[in-house]
Amino acid sequence: MRHPDTTPAPTPEQLSLLADRAMFIRSETVRLASIAGAGHYTSVFSIAEILATLYYGRLRLTPGEPRDPDRDRVVLSKGHAAIGLYPVLADLGFFEPSALDTYTRLGSPFGDHPDMKKVPGIDFSSGSLGHGLSIGVGMALGARLGGRDYRTYVLLGDAELNEGQVWEAAMSAAHFGLGNLVAVVDNNQLGIDGMTRDTMPVEPLRERFESFGWRVQRVDGHDPGALLAAYDALPDAADRVPQVIVADTVKGRGVRAMEYSPDWHVGNLVGEDYDDVLAEIAAGLRPLEARA
Repeated sequence: MRHPDTTPAPTPEQLSLLADRAMFIRSETVRLASIAGAGHYTSVFSIAEILATLYYGRLRLTPGEPRDPDRDRVVLSKGHAAIGLYPVLADLGFFEPSALDTYTRLGSPFGDHPDMKKVPGIDFSSGSLGHGLSIGVGMALGARLGGRDYRTYVLLGDAELNEGQVWEAAMSAAHFGLGNLVAVVDNNQLGIDGMTRDTMPVEPLRERFESFGWRVQRVDGHDPGALLAAYDALPDAADRVPQVIVADTVKGRGVRAMEYSPDWHVGNLVGEDYDDVLAEIAAGLRPLEARA
């Protein structure tokens, strides 16, 4: 499917669909984690709207052809959030949804981190943090060398920006003029060791990326309309300036008890807790409170 840069503004029905798909991503994450006995809930909940708007709104892809050379590429650099991406790929027809019932079981293609050799629709076997943007630089260069106009999107965690390799890749992208490369930073303010402002501050993100030669947009990462507008504001893929969308998010968004809680980076819901969380997700997002 092709979504040109001149895509009209989304209708209320389209925005409602995207909100529904974000809810689907959260609820399927809870379900799959119950199969595994643990899961990365909060890391997925912060990117649910980002995944929904990309895959259901703006990516150029053909579900029946996961290796279409003209498809847009997606590198899930925060690979521990793959539990939230698998249901999207199944929903779009890359494989049968029932296959997800084997999640993390012996012999299953669906592991805690994605494997591009086993799961149709996965473009990179990510896991160890810090590598994704370098891979994206290579993919973007590959597009240029091959004379193709696809974009490469790299979804990064904010705490991941502590890795020096990220900034080496950022320098390379600007040096090579990779306007077909788009980084999306999940700025949820919380890493496994605590709040980023306490462990290793990443702000000011706009100024830092701009100093490396990137063009920056900053949006509410839980607002599908704002995310779509950011994608639509991207210049033509032939542009020579790499792009970054800083998406301000809440780790654990959608379940009040999980928001900004390091206890739920990895966890397991059982019994009434499981049912209550699914009910809260189904009730939809409440108005976002001011950040601390």
